[in-house]
Amino acid sequence: MKKNIDLGLLVLRVAIAGLMLFHGIAKLSDLDVIKQMLTEVGIPSVLAYGVFITELMAPLLIIIGFRTRLASIVFFLGMITAMLLAHSEHILTVSENGGLQVELLLLYALGALVIFFTGPGKYAVSTSKSWD
Repeated sequence: MKKNIDLGLLVLRVAIAGLMLFHGIAKLSDLDVIKQMLTEVGIPSVLAYGVFITELMAPLLIIIGFRTRLASIVFFLGMITAMLLAHSEHILTVSENGGLQVELLLLYALGALVIFFTGPGKYAVSTSKSWD
């Protein structure tokens, strides 16, 4: 069977970024929990709006393949930040099903890291710039 790495990268981009969009859309109506979490650790609450960059804008750019590497590193950093701020007590905790409590966040973060290192593949809006 012939390898089609570009198609695989497209599926990865759509899966990782597409699933994250649901989280971003859910946060459109209410950021109060995120604002409170930030102020508790001494971070200005206005930075809660950064969630729209990491969970809406970056995933959309990854899906269409525009400045994919830049968007995926922003997405990766957002997932690591979310894990450290919201789930730090669960990082090394095993769930009742035997997986890590933060495995979903890790899958998002590491998927974004893969996209950062590989680029978008040829099925993308833009592939000629260094951040594509």
